[in-house]
Amino acid sequence: MRIWSLHPRYLDRQGLVACWREALLAQAVLAGRTRGYTRHPQLERFRTHPHPVDAICAYLESVAVEADARGYRFDRARIRLSGAAAEIIEVTEGQLVLEWSHLMAKLTDRSPKDAARWSHLAMPEPHPLFRAVPGPVAAWERAGAVEES
Repeated sequence: MRIWSLHPRYLDRQGLVACWREALLAQAVLAGRTRGYTRHPQLERFRTHPHPVDAICAYLESVAVEADARGYRFDRARIRLSGAAAEIIEVTEGQLVLEWSHLMAKLTDRSPKDAARWSHLAMPEPHPLFRAVPGPVAAWERAGAVEES
């Protein structure tokens, strides 16, 4: 599972679809609707949020907005919106740099045009739910076990 801290605009088609699918799974986990992935480290930042389900819903909404901009139709009815605004989550610059490196390697392999399009960026924007702050790679990151999406 990879719930990107990066803005969804940087994801290629495969990455955006995988991000949507995995964030939907995260929503189910955080809402207590599944037994799988309950201990996944990437969910820690949502679990520490005052309203975890609202936070993952806000995350999903931003992914859906990006899908709309590309002409894709993601089913927003699958987002369990409560109407509450989710508080911003801090993400460290070290985490963004690590994820950027990970994503650029994926794009270089499967979407070289996208890799070239973004290659000039040293520090990408975070997902709209996140705000970048100075710091190292997040403690929950398991960079040694690289994900597939």
